[in-house]
Amino acid sequence: MNTYEKAAMGKWMLIALFTMVSVELVTAQTAMINIQSRDRTSLNGEWKALVDPAGRGEYLRVWLEKKPQKKTDFFEYSFEGAPVLKVPGDFNSQMPELTYYEGTVWYKKQFTSSLQPGKRLFVYFGAVNYLADVYLNGEKIGSHEGGFTPFQFEITGKVRKGENSLIVKADNRRLKNGLPGTGYDWFNYGGITRDVDLVETSNTYIEDYFIQLKKSSLDTVRGWVRLNGPETIQKINIRIPELNLAHSTKTDGKGIARVEFSSDFDLWSPENPKRYEVIVESETDTVTGQIGFRSIEVRGDEILLNGQPVFLKAVNIHEENPYEGKRTYSKEDARQLLTPAKELGCNLVRLVHYPHSEHMVKEAEKMGLMVWNELPIYQHIQFSDSLMPQKMENMLHEMVRRDRNRCGVVIWALSNETYPGTPGRNKALAELTRKCRAADPTRPVTHVTNTQNYENNTFGVKDSLYLHSDIVSINEYIGWYIPWQGRPPDTRWNIAFPDKPVFISEFGGEALYGNNDGPADEAAYWTEGYQEKIYTDQVKMFGTIPNLSGVCPWLLFDYRSLGRMHPVYQQGYNRKGLLSENGDKKKAWYIMKKYFKSK
Repeated sequence: MNTYEKAAMGKWMLIALFTMVSVELVTAQTAMINIQSRDRTSLNGEWKALVDPAGRGEYLRVWLEKKPQKKTDFFEYSFEGAPVLKVPGDFNSQMPELTYYEGTVWYKKQFTSSLQPGKRLFVYFGAVNYLADVYLNGEKIGSHEGGFTPFQFEITGKVRKGENSLIVKADNRRLKNGLPGTGYDWFNYGGITRDVDLVETSNTYIEDYFIQLKKSSLDTVRGWVRLNGPETIQKINIRIPELNLAHSTKTDGKGIARVEFSSDFDLWSPENPKRYEVIVESETDTVTGQIGFRSIEVRGDEILLNGQPVFLKAVNIHEENPYEGKRTYSKEDARQLLTPAKELGCNLVRLVHYPHSEHMVKEAEKMGLMVWNELPIYQHIQFSDSLMPQKMENMLHEMVRRDRNRCGVVIWALSNETYPGTPGRNKALAELTRKCRAADPTRPVTHVTNTQNYENNTFGVKDSLYLHSDIVSINEYIGWYIPWQGRPPDTRWNIAFPDKPVFISEFGGEALYGNNDGPADEAAYWTEGYQEKIYTDQVKMFGTIPNLSGVCPWLLFDYRSLGRMHPVYQQGYNRKGLLSENGDKKKAWYIMKKYFKSK
């Protein structure tokens, strides 16, 4: 790229950065597939990329890949000679010119296919942020909205024998009616950020299944298996070899088989993250997965794991590789984030504020960490927009479909810091909660609020969302955004839902690692000492909270956020981490570690 081209790109990047668009919800997902237990042909690796800050790709119809046939043919695009981006991976961290870019990038990947008769083929995307249009051999095969959940398209009748061309338009511009909306406190990494795979199945295949303990049970599985294809009535076998267990059932005319069986399971827990090989067989297909069994429920004012009260020792984590300033995507990235959470003494990770990659969820489960999965319904969502209910429901079902068989996932969180006065908010989230429980009746559901008042050293908690929540989840930043109004151990609580467990889902304050100047008081904001004082005071306050069932500091690592503009202490980072972006432990780390050890 020459100097002129770089200058031109920079101009258009600034235009695109501040251009907000509104689009109608489009999705072309027809046949679905749970690929967690299937062999995949990876399309990861190098993809050619065209950066489109002016948004001209649609007008030029770049997916047709036109090439000059004679000297008078001119086309103002070409994938030949285009730069290369790695997939999975955000485009912002791969090209300096794209560091702050919010707009369209066109990706191209060529692959070969030799699909056999009687087989079906799907292309699966772990996630594309935020809008994706997908083209195969010049034909549009579908669109998807949402930057953090998986989607797929069937290409059985469209794929060619031999060479094929797959083109993806990835657009991470913020939308007023998007999920999330235009304003949020994390970096907007764009592109094809998670794995891309080809998945081959039989003509009638096992589309999905749910094999988990029924609610309140420690020994009985209740679930289902669903087929997709012309042969809907088939015998289904479920085997767990380690338990010498074999269960048979049969699908109905809709391809659905009800499942129920019992066994003496070695239950999954943070202390014993046991999983079994589970084999699901139909007459035409077989899938195999690693599944753990555990019970999670709210009973009265307690959270019970395997029938016993559990205190959630948690930490908030964003899906960012702190050492490299990029979106995480691999098993290694996941371990890099989860290992210090284990060292801190956590038994749960709150994966904020969107569903993280399947690698993150799987590795947490292997390591004995419970997982809180959250939708990006964050702050100023336009609930009254006519498209919003369907968008929320799509994201909900994509999240639940991917992770419903992951025993480590123990809580579905459906919103964070929304506001009661927002038109349509209460009705929309109440309906979403109902749909979540219908999709999965086995896990607790919560909404996170920061709408409590604080006067005379007393918290008043009464948000109506808790009528629909199993857990009262509260974000509070006393000591940072709001000063204490009394001694922390004298704090009082007026919670309008006294029969539910309470979880402090966020608390903390900012400190630049290594800034240890001055006393640990209000005059020393941004110091490690003052952050340490916030944590010391919070721990004293925790003893005053009725029905306290867990706490979750904000957050594990410092992370990138463009809204954090302090030129000395922030420099584009939210500094509330217990660890710096280089993994350095701040003084508050040790306060939290000691507290978790005592619980």
